[in-house]
Amino acid sequence: MPELPEVETTRRGIAPHARKRRVTKLTVYEPRLRWPVARELPRLVAGRRIERIGRRAKYLLIGLQGGGTLLIHLGMSGNLRAVPAGTPRLKHDHFDLLLDSGVALRFNDPRRFGSLLYATGDPGLHPLLKDLAPEPLSPAFSDEYLWRVTRGRRVSIKSLLMNSHLVVGVGNIYASEALFRARIRPRRQARALKRAEVGCLVRAVRTVLKLAIRAGGTTLRDYRGADGAPGYFRQRLYVYERKGQPCRRCRTAVRMLTQGQRSTYYCPSCQS
Repeated sequence: MPELPEVETTRRGIAPHARKRRVTKLTVYEPRLRWPVARELPRLVAGRRIERIGRRAKYLLIGLQGGGTLLIHLGMSGNLRAVPAGTPRLKHDHFDLLLDSGVALRFNDPRRFGSLLYATGDPGLHPLLKDLAPEPLSPAFSDEYLWRVTRGRRVSIKSLLMNSHLVVGVGNIYASEALFRARIRPRRQARALKRAEVGCLVRAVRTVLKLAIRAGGTTLRDYRGADGAPGYFRQRLYVYERKGQPCRRCRTAVRMLTQGQRSTYYCPSCQS
């Protein structure tokens, strides 16, 4: 599933093509996404200039002239590419946002769990966004914040990192990788972490996400960036999907366990 680094990579990839360009047409080939694409949406966006390309958690926010924002979620297998208008469609291409430059922002999603929605006014007040937690790369995700939200919580620290009501966008891959860098076992209760460990974890989360963005995200199966290229952070993973392989730090075999129906990877020697 595309996580924060993949969505941020997509945002950075489409921004030079889309910012200050005018939408000439929205063509919806398949409206049956996670939520049906509104029939009136092509009429609402046609002729309007794109003012900004933002991101909140895993949502791409395309702000339009005169107010209104397109909310795009990549779902479990989606990608948004910048292609020349008229490029032959691939299987599972579901909509084209045609721009006056001759470029189309084309959405492909084999599983159709992605979405294309429209928000009026402040997009931060949209029901899907209004209750989201701080961004992990923002000042709000501080040592003090994580220390406060971990106090009294019996839940595992891995589960806490993946709770979008506490911090957004970390995801399964990056939670495992951040915990490895912070030398913290994924099953430890959040409340058991010491203040120094919390600070180390905040830095590890930020480091992992920044490195992943720099590498274009992580492609395990379907993800592609705005230019169609895969993400290359997979080559830099320390533990994720490396069960039985030697730890890159100490050579102990990496182990796997299941938490909340998700696979977790860790080194039994480096993490305590």
